This record gives sequence, structure tokens and C-alpha cells, in this order.
Amino acid sequence: MFKGLLSQRLLALAAAGALLFNFPLLALWDRDVLAFGLPLFPAALFIVWALLVLLLALLVEGGDGDQDG
Repeated sequence: MFKGLLSQRLLALAAAGALLFNFPLLALWDRDVLAFGLPLFPAALFIVWALLVLLLALLVEGGDGDQDG
């Protein structure tokens, strides 16, 4: 189904998501600080999640032109 550059990009995105939602990097956002009136930790989680979903949508919908159909 997926071949070439698109599958490599999807794999890299999955690896980036696994790293971003893992302990060492996740602990950076665990502070008692408000960002735009929201606690920093949940706001950062939502922003990172939204960016991953956006990048996934861009990759899958945009593609790189090496697929049939």
C-alpha cells in the first residue's frame, strides 16, 4: 500500500510522536506556569498532539506523488 518516501515519513512521524510523549521530554512541560490562562502541561500536550495530527493529515492527504490512484 505505502511504498517509498511516504512510508518513511510516516514512520518518522510515529517515532517523533513516541519520543515527544515519552518521559524525558514530557517532564520539561510539567511546571506550575500558566500559558494564555491555561496550565502549561495540558496546553503543551494538546498543541503537540494537534501538530502531530496536522502533520499526519498533510502527509496522507498530500502524499508525495509516488502512489497509484
